[in-house]
Amino acid sequence: MGSKALTSSPSILGVILAGGQARRLGGGDKALHEVAGKTLLAHAIGRLQPQVSCVVINANGDASRFADFSLPVVADTVGGFAGPLAGVLAGLDWAAECAPECDWVVTVATDAPFFPDDLVVRLLAAVHLENADLVCAESGGRVHPVFGLWPVSLRNDLRSALVDEEIRKVDLWTARHRLAVISFPVSVIDPFFNINRPEDIRAASKIFSRLKAKNGYET
Repeated sequence: MGSKALTSSPSILGVILAGGQARRLGGGDKALHEVAGKTLLAHAIGRLQPQVSCVVINANGDASRFADFSLPVVADTVGGFAGPLAGVLAGLDWAAECAPECDWVVTVATDAPFFPDDLVVRLLAAVHLENADLVCAESGGRVHPVFGLWPVSLRNDLRSALVDEEIRKVDLWTARHRLAVISFPVSVIDPFFNINRPEDIRAASKIFSRLKAKNGYET
């Protein structure tokens, strides 16, 4: 896991799902909690930006709390707490309206600071290799649907599922389409290790220190 992507994907919008609350971390926005001297959101931006042409932050509420990051903040486009699928739809809608050159949206969560730097290129390759409509990541036998690649062409289908059918589980919607699941290896750490509790922050800080000592990894 380095700090530079293998390649960029100029037709893909990156969406960072930053709406999570940090109830087990003392409250506030989970994305703004720090690990190894940087916020989780800063870690996510640093890993995702080299892989896509542009990045937006998906979060509801006062957008000014993310002003320091100088990125567009995109709120959910459906009402109520609809979960991660609402963030996916918000990204698809923003791409259609503001980045029409982007046919695809990739989403990542802010609480997994080690997600792969070849995430996007591998998800995109699966579209062609497996003739897939959608692609998501897997590691250690566990599927991570919020780390996914989504076609803008399915935004109306997703909106109907959310609004008309009140579908909230990601796998219920993805099961309707050709879904490819791409496995990422677990080496020093599961690349999708996610932070929920104070002990997870301590563990992640130690991992950053080990990686830096081993190969000069920069946080």
